Amino acid sequence: MKKIQILGTGCPKCKKLAENVETATKELGIEYDIEKVTEINEIMKMGIMLTPALAIDGIVKVAGKVVSPDDIKAMLS
Repeated sequence: MKKIQILGTGCPKCKKLAENVETATKELGIEYDIEKVTEINEIMKMGIMLTPALAIDGIVKVAGKVVSPDDIKAMLS
């Protein structure tokens, strides 16, 4: 099972990224564990200075922008 983390304080962009993750995982039909990391200190520990960010299995894939469901699907494949 993939572990997907949405890193951000809960801003509209963070929420949109979370929606896009849900869409991508449903379209791929994969099981995943999603975690929303909202604590600034935890976000900074992962080296993130711009939110929202997306990490898959502990590896940061993108930071500072909202990626599309298609981009997320490519990252999960």
